[in-house]
Amino acid sequence: PAMKAVGPIRRALGVRTFFNILGPLVNPVMPKYQLLGVYSLKLMRLYHYIAQNEQINCTIVHSLDGYDEISLTSPLKIASSKGEQVLQPEQIGFKQIEQKELWGGATVEDAAKIFRNVLNNCASEGQKNCVIANAAFAILTLEPELGLETAVAQARESIDSGKALQALKRFVELNK
Repeated sequence: PAMKAVGPIRRALGVRTFFNILGPLVNPVMPKYQLLGVYSLKLMRLYHYIAQNEQINCTIVHSLDGYDEISLTSPLKIASSKGEQVLQPEQIGFKQIEQKELWGGATVEDAAKIFRNVLNNCASEGQKNCVIANAAFAILTLEPELGLETAVAQARESIDSGKALQALKRFVELNK
């Protein structure tokens, strides 16, 4: 509950604060599996260390050009219970894209429209592939035995078939 009180202040500050770091560590839901994106390698090491000590099934991702997700705009670093690795977008089945392809718009509404476009399978290839890449690593966090190629195929099929959109609609309905 205390985190809710600082939310408006954090947004007003417009800069990263300690709460950006603390948030995933004090999640009251305490998920057994997590995919976390971090904006720095130092933060990746911290989260990875905590995940190992607390035995949390966690995959942490960082694009080496600073994105706190798999952006496909640069090499990416992955840390999980299997260790750490640096990969090129091509090594996970995608071509590298330009940062301008990921521009999220100037407003929350712009970003929401892009999100809806991804789920409606009418976003740009770069936007869609970024979502697929991140979803694939989330799938691998849950089911590491699948392998990356299968996880990418499952993530792609979820968008292409409309299952991801249906899951969002169900989530919204359940949380009204």
